[in-house]
Amino acid sequence: MKKLSICTLLFTFIQFANAQQAVIRGDFADPSVIKVGDTYYAAATSSNWAPAFPLMKSKDLQNWQQAGSVFPDLTSWADFYYWAPELNYDNGKVYVYYTAHKKGGNLCVGVASADSPEGPFKDHGPLVCQEAGSIDGFPIRDENNKLHLTWKEDGNSVGKPTPIWIQTINEQRTALTGGKKELFRNDTPWEANLVEGVSVIKNNGYFYAIYAAAGCCGAGCTYATGIARSKKLMGPWEKYSGNPILTGQGEWMCPGHGTAVTHKGKNYFMYHAYDRASNKYTGRQALVRGFEFTSDNWLRFTDEYISPSDVSSSYSITDDFDKEKLDLQWSWSVFNKPSVEIKNGRLGMKVKGDRETYIARRIDSQNYEAVVETIPGKNTLAGVALIGDDKNLIYTVATQDSIVVTLVKNGAKSNLGVFPIAAKGMHLFLKMNVKNNTDISFSYSSKGSDFTTLKVASPDIKFLPPWDRAVRAGILAKGADGDVAEIEGFVFKSY
Repeated sequence: MKKLSICTLLFTFIQFANAQQAVIRGDFADPSVIKVGDTYYAAATSSNWAPAFPLMKSKDLQNWQQAGSVFPDLTSWADFYYWAPELNYDNGKVYVYYTAHKKGGNLCVGVASADSPEGPFKDHGPLVCQEAGSIDGFPIRDENNKLHLTWKEDGNSVGKPTPIWIQTINEQRTALTGGKKELFRNDTPWEANLVEGVSVIKNNGYFYAIYAAAGCCGAGCTYATGIARSKKLMGPWEKYSGNPILTGQGEWMCPGHGTAVTHKGKNYFMYHAYDRASNKYTGRQALVRGFEFTSDNWLRFTDEYISPSDVSSSYSITDDFDKEKLDLQWSWSVFNKPSVEIKNGRLGMKVKGDRETYIARRIDSQNYEAVVETIPGKNTLAGVALIGDDKNLIYTVATQDSIVVTLVKNGAKSNLGVFPIAAKGMHLFLKMNVKNNTDISFSYSSKGSDFTTLKVASPDIKFLPPWDRAVRAGILAKGADGDVAEIEGFVFKSY
């Protein structure tokens, strides 16, 4: 075997340390960032996970912690597809322009406001709802300081082009005024079937639109980033001849849909991209990269990155359910909000009908494990799960006399194995271990150590992530309607 020299090892380490790293790891697509005082705030697409739009904060753009969510409860007018929240700080108030699916309708751009970036946000409802759908709202003031809203008409969803529209909006942010005007659309080969995710900034007498194009999501994504400019907000707009100006490189692929921000006098862009190794399973993750304006009044990205202080993917998170409310790491389906109670260091999850009830957390690496400590009931099943959405998941759950492993694909359930046990009056630990994204196994223990593997045929779980999301690890309960599953603890380890 060829031996590596110390110099070679050191060079490899330096390469890794200097490589671009996600500042917010795991599923955090379409990120938007603002600065209020000395603190940065970022929000991202939550799609069909609730609470809607996770809200993160940071002092340095490097190290982020969750501060809550924009909508702890869903808005009254929308039911799913909570996409692309655009944070905006203007005249002492915080606004969020966001996309959601209108009940009985299609995708719309709505708006909400708050006195603080951490809320609570007051929803003002939808601003624009076109027949093909309206998404990716972005506010910008023109050269005369008049407020406008830009957005994308979702023509690609019906096989049509995707115009970027602009229209004035009142200062209360409650209604568009006047008529709309098209700024530009997808009309060059690299843009393929769409342009979207427009972020507009000003510099040296120009407005610049940083935008995304082509296929956003999944293993076959083709997303990239382009730039257009105009002397006046209403146009005419000119696209850069060298587009796209940001494409996949290094460990990251399909970069796009973000917002610009300044930090210590420099310009940066927060956007999402897929990690090549974990790809769709961890979802689109948030990165920060520098950019500069050129002498000929265009914009180019630099090789200056902001990365977190700790770039290791190894960590452990424990939830002993010793708080009054669920920890901020937890989310659930917008179609199936769980009824939970935390009491005496124990989580109770009430079963609804014959549906699986679950809470879940983001994953951010290829290799991880999750352990659920449950107190098996006579008929109620509880355990650990890997979840794509309501109709695509895999889990193992237990009662007092058996452990079951179940795969759900497109709503069809398959039992992969049933294992008799004697667990009356006991605590039972159910473990899920995932390697290389899709190599999954389950095991159990009565002590939390010395786990026994549940021998099932290796399931194919490549189908799990929905096209616009990632998989999540969590706690699942099922049984008769009204049954309550008891959970003592949860441990998640990433490697």
